[in-house]
Amino acid sequence: MEIKELNNDGLTIRLAFHFVAEDYAEGRKKILNRIRRNADIKGFRKGMAPASLIEKAHGGEALVESINTLISENLNKYIEENKLTIIGEPLPVEDDEKKNTFANGEEFDFTFDIALAPKFDVSLSAEDKIAYYTVPANETEKEAYKKNIYKQFSKLETCDAVKDGDFLIADFIQGDRKVENSYISTTVLPEEGKALFIGKKAGDEFDIDVVAVFNNETDRAAMLKMKKEELAETAPVWHLVVKEVKNYVDAVPGQELYDQMFGKDVVKTEEEFNAEIEKRLVEELKQESDYRFMLDARKYLIDKANIALPEDFLKRWLFTANEGKFTMEEIEKDFPLFLQDFRWQSIANKIITDNKLEINRESIKAEAIKLAQYQFAMYGIANAPADQLENFAEMILKDEKQSRRLFEKAEETAVLAFLRGVVTLENKEISSEELRKMNN
Repeated sequence: MEIKELNNDGLTIRLAFHFVAEDYAEGRKKILNRIRRNADIKGFRKGMAPASLIEKAHGGEALVESINTLISENLNKYIEENKLTIIGEPLPVEDDEKKNTFANGEEFDFTFDIALAPKFDVSLSAEDKIAYYTVPANETEKEAYKKNIYKQFSKLETCDAVKDGDFLIADFIQGDRKVENSYISTTVLPEEGKALFIGKKAGDEFDIDVVAVFNNETDRAAMLKMKKEELAETAPVWHLVVKEVKNYVDAVPGQELYDQMFGKDVVKTEEEFNAEIEKRLVEELKQESDYRFMLDARKYLIDKANIALPEDFLKRWLFTANEGKFTMEEIEKDFPLFLQDFRWQSIANKIITDNKLEINRESIKAEAIKLAQYQFAMYGIANAPADQLENFAEMILKDEKQSRRLFEKAEETAVLAFLRGVVTLENKEISSEELRKMNN
């Protein structure tokens, strides 16, 4: 057996293996004996079939298995002896592998590429400066925030005539066919489509070409309460009867709104409402600022570390590891994002290791509780009880994928907290509109 290092550029190592019969003969023999012991062949007692018969039936299979074992053992031995930290798994050089003839050959050559984990420095000090954008919770921001709240808790109410942004409930009639109580939103219509509806009132009737007005096939099928396949078989012109016109009316300050937002009788006065609104505004603005800081910190550290990676190898590895789930074209398209995430994860792991930052179950659970709060808030429950959040967080942590994502989030939180204590934050005041534009 011969092992040669053909190339080592600091990013990848290419190894060549040359095997002769004596290298794999003993292993092949053991595999054939194992197969013989378990073989159940008609005319012979189990395990007593002639060795020649087993050789004829399974010789090629035993040869491939014995050589694969040799390759695996020697790759692992090479990595351990040379104290290598690698990325992914060693990959065969396919063109070289095709030269082997297993049917008649006795000598075999294989070439493998090994990708080396990057070595880089990420030392930080007060000389490193990263921007931290803040938004003051001034009166302008408070009023804008309250307007958004009033829209968020708005109600759909009946109105007289259709205006831009209103909704209609209508019946569609075509011959003997009648589709009742379909919802139509003017917000999704093109300008020429809106013109057909503006000013219409309950009781108005007119013919409409649904294909011309409702461009989206999925929306059109839902509106006519039929499958997409049925659309092509249906004439486009329908008779429409307007039954109701509705629009959203903003909520107004008062006990009904306070109870919806905070729970029954938690907030009772406008002063208490304004205080709670300010508290929420400050927290949301902080989250926006922290998110921006995370993006800027990641970019700063990725640029500073300047990590070189074996890109061609990584593309091959992604394709192989995903077992054909993605084409090379799809991998190429998303590869820049993969590199960015890979570099950031490498940097985060190094900061955590070098500075002995602790990522424990409590820090992961804290991230799960944040996620639970966010999900409750999406359903209008802004002040879920602590025990309810705790129980929901525990449920989230039982999901392996969610738990893994939360572990990575806890790592990120720990790294960003560390950075805040080491680098210089350049505080910059901007408006919420500017900050959200940056974040989007």
